Amino acid sequence: MSYQTEELQIRELKQGMDESYLLKWLSDPKVLEFYEGRDVSFDMEDVKRKFFDREDEVKRCMVVYKGKEIGYIQFYPINSDTSNLSVYQGMDGVYGLDQFIGESEFLNKGIGTQIVTSMVDYLFSENKASRIIMDPMTSNGRAIKCYEKCGFQKVKVLSKHMLHEGKYRDCWLMECIIHKNSK
Repeated sequence: MSYQTEELQIRELKQGMDESYLLKWLSDPKVLEFYEGRDVSFDMEDVKRKFFDREDEVKRCMVVYKGKEIGYIQFYPINSDTSNLSVYQGMDGVYGLDQFIGESEFLNKGIGTQIVTSMVDYLFSENKASRIIMDPMTSNGRAIKCYEKCGFQKVKVLSKHMLHEGKYRDCWLMECIIHKNSK
């Protein structure tokens, strides 16, 4: 998987090259507040195990903005191996999407919107997605606002959906069905 515009590149993670970025970001409380949890600590072995030493359907990608690695994004087909959301089981073309910006100086500049919009365009055009879903915690207002700008709509609250920092948290089920660039 490779996607590129003038400013933005999304490419598959490269072992031996990207581990240090992930380790840095997954040691940052600002990232961990909504991704994994601030009570989770990563070392290099954890990064390798979670992002590289896996055989599954998840495409794990690096986000590069103007030549600088700034974040992470992953996508995957929704099925019984990748999701517990039974409403989507057996539906063709449904993809899940997760991401974060790891470099804090790139937050609140519209770059997250560019990243998500680019991946949505890619999934609808290249993977023939019928819908794309995400499940941000209801407390993650910045992400929810970004996703809404990208065409996602809140479907319902998933009560106590995610174990995060020792508590089960509510999440929004959000989906994008029709995208402005889909045909």
